[in-house]
Order: sequence, then structure tokens, then C-alpha cells
Amino acid sequence: MGMMNKLKETQKKVKETEERLHTVLLDEASNDNKLKVTITGNRTIKSIDIDEELLSDKEMLEDYLVLTLNKAI
Repeated sequence: MGMMNKLKETQKKVKETEERLHTVLLDEASNDNKLKVTITGNRTIKSIDIDEELLSDKEMLEDYLVLTLNKAI
């Protein structure tokens, strides 16, 4: 097998893996479950669920988002 064929085969496998990762869903939540996120294996955010209590405090919500999203990725 020539070098170009190996390169094309590797590129095809990488693309197939990336496509499969789009179907893998990862769920993560804050320690108290007030914020939940779902992301794909490619780190695309699919959903965010926020407890009503967090909506009244912008700074706390931002902290929850940063911590939970970082945990997810």
C-alpha cells in the first residue's frame, strides 16, 4: 500500500470517528444538581438545564456554568 493510500485510509478513519463522536452524549451536573449539561463526544453542547433558583443570581449562575461545563469537557 502506497503512502497516499495509507494517508487517505487514515483520513477516512478520522472522519468516521468524528462522526461517531457526534452520537455519543455525555451528561454532567453540578454537585447539587441545580445545573445539568449534555454535550457530545466532540464537545458540542446539546442542552443546558438550569434550576429556577439560579436564575435570580447572575454571578452564581455564571459560576455554576463554568464549573459544570469544565467538568463535562
